[in-house]
Amino acid sequence: MFYFDTINGYRVLKSNLLEEITAFFTTREGFDFTGLDAQRIISPVQTHSDHVEFADERSEYPDTDGLVVKNKGDLIYLRFADCTPLIFYDKKQKIAAVTHAGWRGTAEKIGVKTILKMNSNPEDIVAIVGPAISICCYEVSEDVKDKLLSTVKNQEGLYNGRNVDLKGINARQLAEIGVKTIDICPYCTSCNNDLFFSYRKEKATKERHYAAVLI
Repeated sequence: MFYFDTINGYRVLKSNLLEEITAFFTTREGFDFTGLDAQRIISPVQTHSDHVEFADERSEYPDTDGLVVKNKGDLIYLRFADCTPLIFYDKKQKIAAVTHAGWRGTAEKIGVKTILKMNSNPEDIVAIVGPAISICCYEVSEDVKDKLLSTVKNQEGLYNGRNVDLKGINARQLAEIGVKTIDICPYCTSCNNDLFFSYRKEKATKERHYAAVLI
C-alpha cells in the first residue's frame, strides 16, 4: 500500500512493502538529495531505451533507463513525468534498482530485463510500480497498443478501447516471470497533476519528479 511521508521536509510517496531500504517517489515539491546520508548520488542519461547498467565507479551512464545499485551508501534516482517508475529490491542479495518504463521501454520489457541484470530469483524480488499515467488518461495508437499488449500472455483488464494500462502491463510482465510481491501505485500523474508532473497534461513539460533508492 502506498502512503505519503516526509523526508527532510519534502513530501514523498512510499510503499509499505519496501521498508528495508530508503526507496521513494518525489512529488512536484521537488527534493534535495544532498540532504540524505549518501556517499554518492548517481543519475543516468535516460533515452527511453531498454538498457540497464550496474552503478559502479563511473560518473556517467549514457543511454541508460535502468540502474542497479549494490554498494552501501550509493543513491540512484531517475526522472519521470507520466512514464512508469519501477523500483526493485532483491531481499536475498540486498541489491536494488530503479527503472524508467515508458511505452518503448515497456514494449521491450525493461522491467524484466532489470531483474535479469540483477541476476535475481523473481521470487526474491519486491517490485514497486510507482505513479504514472493510468488507463483513464493513456490513449495510444493501435500500433502502440498492439506492441504493448503483445508483451504479456494475459491481457485481461489492461486495455479499454485505445487506452492501455501501462502500470498494469509492467506489473503483468513481472508476474508472468514469477515475481510475487508487487505494489501498484493508484495515482495517475495526469489526473493528479497537483501532485506529480505530467508530460501529456502539461503539454510536454520539462519538469520531472523522481524515483530514488538508497541502500
